[in-house]
Amino acid sequence: MPESNKRLSVSEKLSYGLGDTASNFFFQTFNLFLLYYYTDVFGIGPAAAGSIFLAARVVDMFSDPIMGVIADRTNSRWGKFRPYLLWMAIPYGIIGYLMFVVPDISEGGKLMYAYATYIAMMLAYTAINIPYSALLGVISPSSTERTLVSSYRFFGAFAGGLLISMFVRPLVYAVGGEDNEAFGFQVTMAIFAAVSVVMFFVTFRGTRERVQPPAGQKNDLRKDLGALVQNRAWLILFFVAVFTLANVAARGAATVYYFKYYVGASDAPMFLIFDQTSIIMTSGMLGLIAGVWLSKPLAARFEKRSIMIWFSLFNAICMALFFIVPPDQFWLMFTLSVLGGFLAGPTVPLVWSMYADVADYGEWRWGRRSTGLVFSAALFAQKMGLAIGGAMAGWYLGLAGFVAGAEQGPSALMGIRILFSLFPAGLAAAAIVALVFYPLKSTMLSQIETELGVRRTTTEGEGI
Repeated sequence: MPESNKRLSVSEKLSYGLGDTASNFFFQTFNLFLLYYYTDVFGIGPAAAGSIFLAARVVDMFSDPIMGVIADRTNSRWGKFRPYLLWMAIPYGIIGYLMFVVPDISEGGKLMYAYATYIAMMLAYTAINIPYSALLGVISPSSTERTLVSSYRFFGAFAGGLLISMFVRPLVYAVGGEDNEAFGFQVTMAIFAAVSVVMFFVTFRGTRERVQPPAGQKNDLRKDLGALVQNRAWLILFFVAVFTLANVAARGAATVYYFKYYVGASDAPMFLIFDQTSIIMTSGMLGLIAGVWLSKPLAARFEKRSIMIWFSLFNAICMALFFIVPPDQFWLMFTLSVLGGFLAGPTVPLVWSMYADVADYGEWRWGRRSTGLVFSAALFAQKMGLAIGGAMAGWYLGLAGFVAGAEQGPSALMGIRILFSLFPAGLAAAAIVALVFYPLKSTMLSQIETELGVRRTTTEGEGI
């Protein structure tokens, strides 16, 4: 068996997975705590903070495909994608830490500082995470192995998210107390930054690139983009990503509103240091982590497309059921949260392994391999979905008559319930419809893998 076709070691899979743990130490912190930090700790207004997020989103929507093109054209002794894990790890950690340093300057100066550090951090995140994601497409020529590696990746990602959701607040208060949250955040993020840098170094050292572009492939952005937009499988996954991430963003934005205003959950701890809302968030994340490990055995027996469709459908049903759950049925909500997370778990690594399959298909069909461009375009679609879902959530709450901090009327409560349940379920249904048309089945992937293996072996033989 050629070395490139061997099964990857557990240590290499773990090394790859740690890269997404490193990413999520910052990414999940931003998702869960950055708005609060900007408004209540850093001292800038919520509207100004929202503008920062929007500006950075516009920048990184364009920077993602550019970074993909750059990575595809990188040639080094470490490969195309691994070098960026080495080169960008320290800048990534330093900039992430600097975001949580509070300078003693004017309010206008703080706003400029926040803009500069957040946009710089998103650029650093792009520069390290696009190559990291694309590494999945070249770590093995085997679609089966890539699916398993993807499972390790998202176990690492969800584990990082779980640690953030559980322990950021306790760490901040343990270090800074209630009177000095700024110092608490600064020390906490310094710890996360240092650990993230080390994890990226481990990923760099512990992984290899085994799939190379076809011999003689010349850099031609026009041809790469042309092959991408002709790639029906990629186009379908693009829309799946937009609908899925819009679903995630809308439901995530509605979670606190649903439990605060509809359920009437208090901030008092229910178990140890965790209140009801934290328990629901944590339970969903634990369900995701458990579900991730189903992806490999499921993919060995069923079509990836079929798994995606059915598990997404049952997850959508779990989301929709929240609409009819009475507000006093906390444990029923807990059960639906765990079950929904568990059902969503296998779909996450599967869809990323499908992007790697799409890169194989592009090489097989058009003779051009643009792994970085494929994965950067996937992240572009996801960020578009996040932007759409977040914006639609805000608009919908406004239309429903939501008033912050007040007792909500029937229209607002109905809007919150729909936004947390039926609305994301509808977006999930739209993703399912798109998946029905996904063309790459197991028999075709086996043919592609075999023929590409023959091409590469023939090319290597001719080069001897």
